[in-house]
Amino acid sequence: MTTITSVNQIERSLRSISGMLKQKGREILTNYPITPPQFQALQWLKEKGDLTIGELSHKLYLACSTTTDLVDRLEKNDLVRRVRDENDRRVVRIHIMDEGMRVITEVIEKRQAYLADILNGFEEADIPFIAKVLEKLDDSMAADRTRAKALK
Repeated sequence: MTTITSVNQIERSLRSISGMLKQKGREILTNYPITPPQFQALQWLKEKGDLTIGELSHKLYLACSTTTDLVDRLEKNDLVRRVRDENDRRVVRIHIMDEGMRVITEVIEKRQAYLADILNGFEEADIPFIAKVLEKLDDSMAADRTRAKALK
């Protein structure tokens, strides 16, 4: 059984780690022509492939109108383009361009290098254990989210 103290400590640590990683990511982004929300959009497009404005809005937790403005700016900077769906010409998908892929890949690599630098201070045997525990936590939370959606 998990103690309240342990749960509090885990939640606080995860929140702190997430905040620091996010802050480092924002520092890295100052060298690129994108904002943090645009970075998130590019991340989703890299991970999931072409998405509609509605799908991207849902993933970003933004209104469709806000996402449309965000995509307009990304498109203006040649990071994404709008393409008609081949199966349904009424559907427009957002496609990440080579420059968008280059930017998102560079930023992610720099964030990972930062994390690797931090982890250099850890015992070598601890790193796979940390990775395994975090993956298990992520999987459990994703499964819980899926169950909750199924009940709605």
